[in-house]
Amino acid sequence: MDTASESMQVESRPGKDTQPSKARFGLFFCMMLLLIGGAILRSALVTRLDSFTLDESYHIAAGVSYVQQRDFRLNPEHPPLVKLWVGSFLAATGFRSSPLRVFHDKVDERNFTAEQVFLQNDPDSIQRRSRVAMWFLNGFLLLALGLALRRTFGWAVALGTILFLVIDPTVAAHLPVVMTDLPVALLAATAVMFAILAFRYWRKEDLICCSVALGLALGAKHSAPVFFLFLGLVGFAMALVGPRSDAAVSRARRVVNVLGVLAGAVVILWGLYFFRYRESSDVNEVFNRPTAQKIADVTSPPYRFVLKTLETTHALPRAYIWGFADTVHAGLEGRAFTQLAFGQVYYARAPWYFFPGVLAVKLPVGLTLLALFGGILFAAGKVPNDWRLPLTVLLASLVCFLLVLRSGATYGGVRHALPAIPLIAVLAGIASDFALASTTGTPKLIVGLAFLLASVSALPVMRPWEYFNEIVGGPARGYLYFDDEGADLGQRSKELAGYYTHTIQATGDVPLLMYQIQRTERLARKIDWLGRDLTRDETRMNSIVFQGTVFAPSTRLGRRLWWNADALRASTPVARFGNLFIFRGNFDLSGSLARTLYASGVYKEYAEKPDLAAAEHLFAESVQADPGAFFVYIELGNLALKRGSREEALRAYKEALSRAPDERMARQPIEDQIARFSAENPGQIPILRNPQLE
Repeated sequence: MDTASESMQVESRPGKDTQPSKARFGLFFCMMLLLIGGAILRSALVTRLDSFTLDESYHIAAGVSYVQQRDFRLNPEHPPLVKLWVGSFLAATGFRSSPLRVFHDKVDERNFTAEQVFLQNDPDSIQRRSRVAMWFLNGFLLLALGLALRRTFGWAVALGTILFLVIDPTVAAHLPVVMTDLPVALLAATAVMFAILAFRYWRKEDLICCSVALGLALGAKHSAPVFFLFLGLVGFAMALVGPRSDAAVSRARRVVNVLGVLAGAVVILWGLYFFRYRESSDVNEVFNRPTAQKIADVTSPPYRFVLKTLETTHALPRAYIWGFADTVHAGLEGRAFTQLAFGQVYYARAPWYFFPGVLAVKLPVGLTLLALFGGILFAAGKVPNDWRLPLTVLLASLVCFLLVLRSGATYGGVRHALPAIPLIAVLAGIASDFALASTTGTPKLIVGLAFLLASVSALPVMRPWEYFNEIVGGPARGYLYFDDEGADLGQRSKELAGYYTHTIQATGDVPLLMYQIQRTERLARKIDWLGRDLTRDETRMNSIVFQGTVFAPSTRLGRRLWWNADALRASTPVARFGNLFIFRGNFDLSGSLARTLYASGVYKEYAEKPDLAAAEHLFAESVQADPGAFFVYIELGNLALKRGSREEALRAYKEALSRAPDERMARQPIEDQIARFSAENPGQIPILRNPQLE
């Protein structure tokens, strides 16, 4: 909003602050700092027991290698912004690293990075320092969003929006973790705010701010290109057919400005890769899989054409292209996983309304009501005329992002939908502004009660990752309806280790760990588990009836397409720590044991020094325990193919096809592989990519 329009609003609304502009800004800035400081303090209090998420060690070790060795081979799945930020902080304060080497697929690379964090360093010290770094980063980004909102809509909208984000449990959960979801959400929303100003008034400072925010968003996560393309289209549309608010800026000059914003964002992305196309100083590629194979994994011809063009022209750094291909394949085309959504089980992706539904049950009801109130005010024409265009662009960006989510995989749950939350929060800011400007008390009471309702629901939840609102029974029962990564990524590992040390270890019991805790973290926290010593444990792992202690996450207790844990779902746990359930007794756990055997086989197959014979043996035992998981047969077929046994390989692939879900993305690659046996020389048949590895 320009100064003149802001002044008119101040004059037309009773009760607005009439202090000089600098004093008003100082007061606003202090209020912003108080809100953000409160959010960080709350995060420090409620997440103090949390362990690392499954991805954090991957990001942390990769970030340190980027800073110390100028090498981007580790974790190319994500752009480098967050990793560079945390890696710089840890490199400066002490981090022991190992020399980089050649990696055998993602499993080997993840094990390498986990060893860096959990075995070569003090993981608790690494976690404390990385959290400080992320609190600073996300705090800065919240402040930047607030300043952009004040510039676009005024101080009341900005404060109402930030208050919404401070209360929201999903934002609180992501504030301290070394993950890319919250930074890209805040940067994308900031880019949208500055784009609204930049393409409306064409001022240099807004154009620069938009370009910087957009470039940093591209450097945060591969979901940012959605906003890059959307804002580019908005910019060109407003340049060519938009109102001429500044007659001195010709339409041709406007088009050049839009191109400059987009080009500047790409330059910033290149800068985050040190303006190098190659990921390493080595002449040859050193990723865990070649870029050509990652692009070949993509089944969509248009996507594959874009990726090949980017690679051929060197338009973007190769590590970014590698990660973009991975995101398109796993995020848009789908992954081999079962999804519990709304109490129903789906393969790879849930219904189109999954993400709106997840937002509806993960946002506190009070915040949802505020956003709906703001949306109604906009639809009813109760907002200033100068706000109608910005709000239209904002809502269009939200719809565009949700449409892209609709076409993709759902395994990430609300964390992949995070960029929608700041955009929704702006509607609550609109409601806040309306209430403050109203001459009657009713709107103020409605908005105040909605914020209070949201606070009462959200703030007492001490583990915000596990938050569900009252629609699905809160944190105690939400897992019965949703089992995606937005609810749990292994944050209860410390409590698991504590329970094992104080309750299990002295008994000599070797528990079954179904909970998501990495092998290296188990070793670092001195936890024993079934499958650590295969010579000792193989008999128990092949037993139909398991006797002993089981650590299970809530996400494994719901119905699944394979590896079900029906016996646990029907039992009463001896202890529960949020999403961590502990059972003791005799259970038919053939499905869970099959999963453990499969995981042990993967570890053997993709180790630094692979043991293919042991891996094949474990996979065979896995399908004997529970034959439901089709991708285990793919691994058996691949290993048979490697040792030249054509008939065994073909038999395994046919078995995989017979058990694959009735989905094209699961069945088509297997059908193509089987067809190769009649059309090609067996020695030239490539192995089939196991989709569960993505």
